[in-house]
Amino acid sequence: MTRERAIALLRRFGPLAVIALLCVAAFASGLTDRLSLEALRESGTTLQAFAHDRPLLCAAIYLAVYVGWVAVSLPGALILSLTGGFLFGPIGGGFAAVTGASGGSTITFLVFRTAFGDALRRKPSAFLSRVEAGFKGDAFNYLLTLRLIPAFPLLIVNVAAGVMNIRARTFVLASVLGMIPSSFVYAGIGAGLGHIFAQGGPVTLETLLSPRIYLPIVGMGVLAFLPPLWRHWRKRREAAPSPRPLDEK
Repeated sequence: MTRERAIALLRRFGPLAVIALLCVAAFASGLTDRLSLEALRESGTTLQAFAHDRPLLCAAIYLAVYVGWVAVSLPGALILSLTGGFLFGPIGGGFAAVTGASGGSTITFLVFRTAFGDALRRKPSAFLSRVEAGFKGDAFNYLLTLRLIPAFPLLIVNVAAGVMNIRARTFVLASVLGMIPSSFVYAGIGAGLGHIFAQGGPVTLETLLSPRIYLPIVGMGVLAFLPPLWRHWRKRREAAPSPRPLDEK
């Protein structure tokens, strides 16, 4: 292998290898187990005091943790969004959560696009190339829909968009807009965690996120999917051959 080839492979797969190693190290060290509502309850008073005394530094640390957490593809982004509301209130926490989630997602997207984005172009006859063409036809609306529906994990959407090699500007814009509703909802819930913690008793995500909270968010995602679905149906109808008149048979 030539030196140029080795450098090219390192540039292509090096960032992906770093993310994979960091992800393994995080799970092996038990870092993911430390992010929980119970841990937030235990250190909540200290964290809120720090956020009150040093708001800019606290926000910078929070964003660094959120971006890194999502970029390394660790589970727990929802708890981080709740923590943002707990520390900065429903408005500040919402903006912080959107920034952290979209920033980390963009890093993952760029890493996978660098590693695998050219694979489809090298095999134009592959099945995935047809999927890519359809996805790129209305990438913004598809991504916006996926972001609006919280049931779709960040990692899957980020990786799929990177593999499909869509434009970075489209990815960032659709991600930010699509994450705004759920991020502000979660931050609003997080802003009330102090009162819930003060009541005592166990606190779980299931008790916080009732159907009346997440069903409207899912409904927004479904509504966002209707316009591209209608355009796809209309294009297929226009492309279908018209029936020949009976007198021409």
